Amino acid sequence: MTVLTRTLALAQLRASHARVRMYSSETTVKAMVYSEYGKPSEVLRMVEFPLPKLQSDTVHVRFLASPINPADVNQVQGAYPIKPAFEDLGPVKAAVGGNEGVAEVIATGDSVKDLKVGDRVVMAKTGYGTWRSHAAGPAQDFQLLPKNDKVSVIQQATLTVNPCTAYRMLKDFVKPEQGNYIIQNGANSAVGQAVIQIARAWGLKSINVVRNRPELNKLKDELTQLGATHVVTDEELGSHAMRSQMKEWFAGNPPLLGLNCVGGKSATEMARYLGHNGHYVTYGAMARAPLSLPASMLIFKNITFHGFWMSRWADVHSKQERYAMFEDLFQLMQRDQLGEPRWTPVEFNEAAMKHAVDAGISGYASGKQIVRF
Repeated sequence: MTVLTRTLALAQLRASHARVRMYSSETTVKAMVYSEYGKPSEVLRMVEFPLPKLQSDTVHVRFLASPINPADVNQVQGAYPIKPAFEDLGPVKAAVGGNEGVAEVIATGDSVKDLKVGDRVVMAKTGYGTWRSHAAGPAQDFQLLPKNDKVSVIQQATLTVNPCTAYRMLKDFVKPEQGNYIIQNGANSAVGQAVIQIARAWGLKSINVVRNRPELNKLKDELTQLGATHVVTDEELGSHAMRSQMKEWFAGNPPLLGLNCVGGKSATEMARYLGHNGHYVTYGAMARAPLSLPASMLIFKNITFHGFWMSRWADVHSKQERYAMFEDLFQLMQRDQLGEPRWTPVEFNEAAMKHAVDAGISGYASGKQIVRF
C-alpha cells in the first residue's frame, strides 16, 4: 500500500467516524418520562433532550418498537418492586417509562468490541426505560440479539418478558418429556399463549384454565388453534365431572407442573390435579387473592411450590445463558411454532401514549399495545 493510498484510507476512516459522531451528538431524544409516582395519565409527559455524546466505552441505539406492559404501568404507579432512579434528562429530573423493547445500534465507541452498528439489542436489565426514541449508555446496558431475518420486529420487541417467562417455567422446574401434561391458569394471557405454543413444540400436552365469559367457545377455538390440548373454565375445576374427565385424559400420568398467574380459590383447585412430587409455579396474582394450600398437598403428595419472576432470573444469570435462550425462542419463531402476538400500534406522542396506558388499565386494549418509532 502506497503512502498516498494509506493517507486516503485514513482520511476516509476519520470522515466516517466524524459522520457517526456528528449524527449521534446532534440527535434529539424524545422520551415519555415521569418525575413522581402516580396515575400514569397524570404523571407521564413527553420531553426532548440531546443524546449524550458518544464516549469510547458507550453505545448509541435507536429504538424500533416498545410495548406497553402491565408491569410498566405498575412501575409508574410506584407499585412495582423495581424502581428506576430519577436522572437528569434535559429539562427534568425523571425516569423513562417502559421496560421492554428492541433497538438498533447506530454508533459505538472505539473501545466497544461486542457490539457493532446495525446490531439489534434488548435491555440487559429491567428498569432501563424503553419509551424513548434513542438511548446512550455503556455497552453492558445492552444485550445482543441473535441475527434471524425470520423473526419480526414485533417478536423481538416483545421477547424478553412473556416468551422468556413461558420458556423458563416449562424448562427449569420439571424436565419436559413428550406426552406429559402440564396445567396452567390464565391460559389466554400473553404468557399463557406462549406456554401453549412452546409446550406443543416440545411435545407436551396442556390443560388450560380460563375464566368463564360470553364468547367462551370462540376463546376455546383460538387457544386450540394455538396448540392447547384441552381448555376448561375455572368454574369447572372443582366439579366431580371434571375430576373424572381429567383422570381419563391423564390415564394414570397426572401433570407434574402447574403454572399459576391468578391465585385465589381456582388456583388452589388447579393444584389438586398435580401428581406426586409435582411442582407448582406462581408467577402472578391477577385475582389479587391469596393462594391457600391444604397441608395434604405438602405432606402426602410432596408438591413443591415455587415463585418465579423473569427479572430475577435475568439478574442472576449470564448474558450467554440469556442469549442461548433467545436462540431457542428465535428457532421456534422461525418455524412458526411461536407466533407474533396480537398487537395494536400506538403513536409516539404524549396524547396517544397516555390514552394507550389508560386503555391498558381499563382492559379495553385490543391485543398488546406497541409503540413503533
